[in-house]
Amino acid sequence: MEVEKVGEAKKEVGSGMEVENAASSAGAPRPQFKALKPHEMSDRKIEFRKVSVPQHRFAPLKRCWMEIYTPIYEQMKIDIRMNLKTKKVELKNRADTPDISNLQKSADFVHAFMLGFDVADAIALLRLDDLYVDTFEIKDVKTLRGEHLSRAIGRLSGKGGKTKFAIENSTRTRIVIADSKIHILGSFLNIKIARDSLCSLILGSPAGKVYSKLRTVGARLAEKF
Repeated sequence: MEVEKVGEAKKEVGSGMEVENAASSAGAPRPQFKALKPHEMSDRKIEFRKVSVPQHRFAPLKRCWMEIYTPIYEQMKIDIRMNLKTKKVELKNRADTPDISNLQKSADFVHAFMLGFDVADAIALLRLDDLYVDTFEIKDVKTLRGEHLSRAIGRLSGKGGKTKFAIENSTRTRIVIADSKIHILGSFLNIKIARDSLCSLILGSPAGKVYSKLRTVGARLAEKF
């Protein structure tokens, strides 16, 4: 008796699935939902981002303000202002912001400018999704003090910035050396290659050896992609 009941239950389930499949194949209209706007996704709450302005970046920020303001306000549809009391750049999304991620992209763009990147380089963060800023210090690689630290910074830059420019061109990244801190802007893989080269220079490798390694890695990447 129990076997018969189980068989009848299976038949009922099967018949129900057949009815659902028949209804779906009959061309029943599927519900269409409009894309949610940023303020609707966040329960109509206005979101903010604040980026601190270092003292030495006030003059460059004042000089390049319109270059920063125009793409954020007109293209990304994000409100932006400079708060002189708190010394921070404040960003806020709007009802007509096309994508909720625009707020974070704009904050990353402003933060990259504060780290020392040019506006022309940092603006790539607004246009591309796979770009990041990686930061590390020389002491994270090797503890150096005094003249040893100065020589390490000199090896990273090279004569007239020759070594830094060579690494940037080979890895398609942008590098900012601010005292003992190093900031790298680029994709994840390119940042890794540039960071490895910089670490080799910090550890004392000659520039010629780093150049040859970069050429080898560049050739492998060209074959891969």
